[in-house]
Amino acid sequence: LHDALPILKEGVAKEKISFVGNIMIDSLIQFQNKAKESDILLRITADSGKEVTKQNYSLITLHRPSNVDSKEGLITILNAFEEISKHIKLVFPIHPRTKKQIKEFNLQDKVDKMENLLLVPPVGYYDFLNLEMNAKFILTDSGGIQEESTYFGVPCLTLRPNTERPITITEGTNKLCKLDTKSIISDSMDILSGNTKEGKIPKFWDGETAVRIVEIFRDKFYGDK
Repeated sequence: LHDALPILKEGVAKEKISFVGNIMIDSLIQFQNKAKESDILLRITADSGKEVTKQNYSLITLHRPSNVDSKEGLITILNAFEEISKHIKLVFPIHPRTKKQIKEFNLQDKVDKMENLLLVPPVGYYDFLNLEMNAKFILTDSGGIQEESTYFGVPCLTLRPNTERPITITEGTNKLCKLDTKSIISDSMDILSGNTKEGKIPKFWDGETAVRIVEIFRDKFYGDK
């Protein structure tokens, strides 16, 4: 019942709680073969003039107000990207909010000078899954990506002080990274040197969550009918 403790603390009766898995992973598993067929790496290579292939880049997402709405915070992260990009390409499908803030804070020149920071427009679901599964590691402040990277077994550094997906840390490939330039660089260099966190796919992240949910509703409301 360890995973149910937060729900129990809210006063929900034990018999009303069922452990079914992660519904988002159902979607990932259903579409991962289509994602593998994506030619997003070739397109980024053609558009940027930089060769982007499996394991030769880090994937970045960055959009949370706590990271991008403060000039000081954004500079802290960009300074880390500046150093990391000297060692590996950084593929960055840039969120409109982040793009706006970079211009608002007059940081566009700083971004443009990073030759290995490859800014690309937001991409679709299949393309993004392909970028995730083929990345050397991921730098993100997104919750869902913490889960997807755990399923793919790709190291993930979460640029946040906390996460609502703790299982990605206790069992998966995710690690919370302190929001300072040196920590972001240090944790990234650890991964590049082969010091990666070993993780496993959590229980019931198997594509059958929806099936278990339907079975519970069927048994509860219809019995043997």
